[in-house]
Amino acid sequence: MTDPGEWQMARTLAWARAGGSVAVLLIFAAFVKVLFLKVEPDPRLESVVGIPESRLIEMESRGDLLDRRGRLLATSRRGYRLFVDPVVAEQKGDLATLAVELAQRIGGDPAGIDRLLQVAEGVRYVRIRHLLDDHALERIRSMPPLPGVGLEMRLVRETHHGGVGAALTGHVDHDHDGRSGAERRFNALLAPRHGEAIFLRDSKRRPLWVERDDYRPGAPGEPLRLSIDLVIQQIVEDRLQQALVERNAAGVRAVVLDTISGEILAMHDVIAPPRPGFTNPLEDPFRDIDPALGRNRCVTDQYEPGSTFKPFAWATATMHGLLALDEELPTPVHTGYRTGYGRLIRDDWFYGPSTWRKVLVKSMNSGMAIASERLSHRQLQDAVRAFGFGTLTRCGVPGEIPGFVQSAQKWTNYTQSSVAMGHEIAVTPVQMVRAFSAFCRDDGRIVSLRMTAVEPGELDPPVARTAIDPGIARLTREVMRDVMLDGTGRPAESHLYRLFGKSGTAELVNPKGGYFRDRYTSSFIAGAPYEHPRLIVLVVVDDPDRSRGDYKGGRAAGPVVRDIMDASLRYLGVHPDKPAGVVVPRGGLASAVRH
Repeated sequence: MTDPGEWQMARTLAWARAGGSVAVLLIFAAFVKVLFLKVEPDPRLESVVGIPESRLIEMESRGDLLDRRGRLLATSRRGYRLFVDPVVAEQKGDLATLAVELAQRIGGDPAGIDRLLQVAEGVRYVRIRHLLDDHALERIRSMPPLPGVGLEMRLVRETHHGGVGAALTGHVDHDHDGRSGAERRFNALLAPRHGEAIFLRDSKRRPLWVERDDYRPGAPGEPLRLSIDLVIQQIVEDRLQQALVERNAAGVRAVVLDTISGEILAMHDVIAPPRPGFTNPLEDPFRDIDPALGRNRCVTDQYEPGSTFKPFAWATATMHGLLALDEELPTPVHTGYRTGYGRLIRDDWFYGPSTWRKVLVKSMNSGMAIASERLSHRQLQDAVRAFGFGTLTRCGVPGEIPGFVQSAQKWTNYTQSSVAMGHEIAVTPVQMVRAFSAFCRDDGRIVSLRMTAVEPGELDPPVARTAIDPGIARLTREVMRDVMLDGTGRPAESHLYRLFGKSGTAELVNPKGGYFRDRYTSSFIAGAPYEHPRLIVLVVVDDPDRSRGDYKGGRAAGPVVRDIMDASLRYLGVHPDKPAGVVVPRGGLASAVRH
């Protein structure tokens, strides 16, 4: 090759080929190295490489809880948690002075914050403040950022109206999952589905791209209307607190039921606070943490109903034709009635021979014992079950128990007469109002209880089953009206509405066995208005102080039932069914609904 130009061109091509070959070899080597590092990375790189993917959570709100009229009971809002990454704070700032700077911005004790930051080496997350108030949040955002300090968004559950109905509304944990009350029972409906995106990021944690399948949109939880009426619940809570003080009781509880829809309009119980020299068997330590965490004693604590159970046994004996309304029974003049198996049954007052109607009006144990001897064991057992005792109401309140009904195998003559008087059987307040609904309905059926509101256009709520013949139900209601006029219900008679009901006083069960002879469970249950009953109200006073006056159910619990009934019916717009001109204003709760 003599031409210098051709020689130069050939030389250039040779170098180009060699350089290209080297470049290809280097690219291939780099590819192999990357592949090798991807498949089996050097252990020295694992601490800094990390995972090249990040997960972003889009928070959605939990469903609102509303009362039956749409008033807000509980809702969720976004809040912020303050945290520190000690590693970053140490590398890019001064961890020793961080506690002082944070305390100046969010308040609190610098020494306490500093103790939180004294963690093991390598810990990357320390929670400083679970929830920042608005003022602290504004100071954190407006002032220069501090190395390693960050804000984490979280959902905050808030109850409204001063905590009215808090025990029914319930409680959520830090993860916003329901742990008690309606929050727990309806958690699947209320819980949101949070959105999520998984994206590839670079070394500076900046997002590069998101695959279509790696994004899942979120959805908020569904709102739910409970059956609770906020105003009636407030009426009940105020009146029970007053009764607790008046009677110096260990506790008081109440249920208000809509007899038409089966909606529980109010449910509440209070327990006396600790006091020197008195051990309260009803104490619930979880209530000290949060009222919504305590057990709901209207479904979790059973009691012997005493004479409030007599209308059910009375109606059963009447339905079977074993006693006529005006039949005179050999009830005692003094001492008591001796049963066929030798048990002596005593009355509070001895009226002598009395009619079957008078037995219920005057709440005579002797008359109920006579009736129990005419009933077969199977007849009374079937009646107990027909009224729903011994079975769950499934009303929607967590923690419900079925109560106690003696088994047929252990049912003795002693059990037969005891049950007819409301002893040797244990019930819950929700069971009592459900059973009593049979006397309030024209069909003699017990209504199914519910904790959710009846929606517009919803079909009539289901009824559990027929408990008693409709005619007998109406007759029993008529006799219980006489209880209010001439029996133990007189202290509870209303000046506005014609109530029908029954009192009960049972000796308190001793956890060690047997009964306390000077401690009682006093209760009263009533329906109103008489012709077209709309509400049932039950109040149970646990262990009232006998030194505070009459501890019997008619006086200890009856006036509480009356006040709740009067105020609730007036609020619902139910016109008084007493003759005009006899209304005597009582003020207090009855007048509160006008405001």
